[in-house]
Amino acid sequence: MQPFPHHYSVVAKADTQGDVALEGERLPPISSAPPTEFGGPGDRWSPETLFVAAVADCFVLTFRGIAGLSRFSWVSLECHVTGTVDRVDRVTQFTGLEVHARLRVPSGANEDQARRLMAKAEETCLVTNSLKVRPHLESVVVIEES
Repeated sequence: MQPFPHHYSVVAKADTQGDVALEGERLPPISSAPPTEFGGPGDRWSPETLFVAAVADCFVLTFRGIAGLSRFSWVSLECHVTGTVDRVDRVTQFTGLEVHARLRVPSGANEDQARRLMAKAEETCLVTNSLKVRPHLESVVVIEES
């Protein structure tokens, strides 16, 4: 692992209509659109699904790292996350994240250790531990000449 701090940068580009193009250094571009609940097509990644995916992905990668450091043998891990969005005090926000993990281990594995390692992955997941952070906005307005 590299020394801290680590920096990650993503660029989102959009016109007045259509998909949002998401680009990151050395990453394949992806398209995003609102989910059907917000009037979108529902067949693309949305900020909401990307957020929930980040929780699931982080849990799996964190478990992988912890299991490796613990020399714990496992076969596969499936993590299903459901995020709930609701209105609280007139603010739309995620109000819940349900994480369901299914770990497959080889015969003879220590089930208690497996549960402890999954609990540790939940406790140390970077994404869920970062949900308290408030973004800082710096904005620039460019007025096109007629």
